[in-house]
Amino acid sequence: MESAENDDDFDLSSLVEKTCNLNVPIGHIIVSQKWRNSELHQRLKSDVLVLFEDNLGMVDFYPSSRLGVVYITEPDLLTFSGHKKKLAKLRKANRVQVIVLAEKTSTSGQYYPEVQKFCLMDLGFTIIPVPGQNEAASILAQMVVSENQMTANPFLRKKICHVDEALLVTIKSIPGLGGIKARALLEKFGSIENLCRASSQELSVVIGKVGAEHVKNFFDK
Repeated sequence: MESAENDDDFDLSSLVEKTCNLNVPIGHIIVSQKWRNSELHQRLKSDVLVLFEDNLGMVDFYPSSRLGVVYITEPDLLTFSGHKKKLAKLRKANRVQVIVLAEKTSTSGQYYPEVQKFCLMDLGFTIIPVPGQNEAASILAQMVVSENQMTANPFLRKKICHVDEALLVTIKSIPGLGGIKARALLEKFGSIENLCRASSQELSVVIGKVGAEHVKNFFDK
């Protein structure tokens, strides 16, 4: 798979124009050409309709017009320092919410905390660890479905407008938490940053002692 563009090729102004004009049809996901015929593509196309696009910059996937997803592969995670500047530029350029999927494996696991901290605390990006492309495709398909429901059903959109569904997906990825507890945490703390800083006692009030331990262990790692 092709690596990301060089810094000289990362045009900030063109990326702003690209993301502003991007329109993702309902039920579709726009995918960077570099993912064509990959394992992720083969898995993804069985669940949603895939459209390919050139020159998406660092963004790999658009599950909707308001949501962009960056995929950090295992090799990229090992050499992450070279991607920090590009992600920082992406934060300035993009007019969409950004989610990062990062391949956290037995090899790259030791490097994940640094990437997680940079994405969450420095950039404010949601980051979700995935073991591989197959699991990433499932998460992307869920995003497409979730975005479609919010767009098509105005009553549903009003009901959940106070909860960021992308952040909810991240919190639900914490081992030992289900959808109900994840939603309760997000409604209470509002952001990943606040959740990271919460004490065990504060977490216990919302999801109990055992759940609080799961959350603290997840972010402490």
